[in-house]
Amino acid sequence: MSKTMRNLLKRWVAIVIVTSALFVSGCFPQTSASSSASPTPAEQATPVTVASAEPANLPKLNGKATVEMVVRGETITMEIDGTNAPVTAGNFVDLVQRGVYDGLVFHRVVREPQPFVVQGGDPQSKDMNFPAERLGTGSFIDPATSRPRYVPLEIKPQGADKPLYHQTFEAAGISTKPKLQHTRGAVAMARSSLPDSASSQFYIALTDLSFLDGNYAVFGYVTQGMETVDKIQQGDRIESIRLVKGGESLKKA
Repeated sequence: MSKTMRNLLKRWVAIVIVTSALFVSGCFPQTSASSSASPTPAEQATPVTVASAEPANLPKLNGKATVEMVVRGETITMEIDGTNAPVTAGNFVDLVQRGVYDGLVFHRVVREPQPFVVQGGDPQSKDMNFPAERLGTGSFIDPATSRPRYVPLEIKPQGADKPLYHQTFEAAGISTKPKLQHTRGAVAMARSSLPDSASSQFYIALTDLSFLDGNYAVFGYVTQGMETVDKIQQGDRIESIRLVKGGESLKKA
């Protein structure tokens, strides 16, 4: 095998390994995401018709909101985009208001062999005695139903009037880029291999991750404090997280 082929193989393996960190394990099957090792050329945005109804009976954010999260004694500010991801953003803001994220752990931090993500939001991690090896298996349990609350995969294509639900772009045959892309500082939902399995776990991109675009739901961006995100270690806790702007845009289920 040539040196060039060995390097390409190593890079492909690295991408598969780090991408697997985004999967929520436990109640859903865990598989590796298929992704390209090299970015695709930028495409011209064209009008896209999306035949997909917006889900009912879930919180929705009709606009934008600002959230401040404190980790390691420092503030991370995030803009949550309900304009382009109303259901995913609404779910997150609702959980912030409920206090679900306070005290939770960043249970996965992937920086090697290359920067990838910090991931947290498993409600089980609030219990300091919960086994660390089982973190990443939890979901938000809705007290109104005593059952896990899941949100559908929601990604809005560039040029579309509304998001695509329940499908990846590949499954739907969409070749344009999403409106909200995996640039450094993107905030997105972790899920299992099933598209509609996201609940409370989220991740922050440590670098541009274009190979995730169209497969995972970005719903906001870090606007201040990425230097703090860069310092997050596995086991660090969310000391507090609060909504500071845009609460009036949240429509409860």
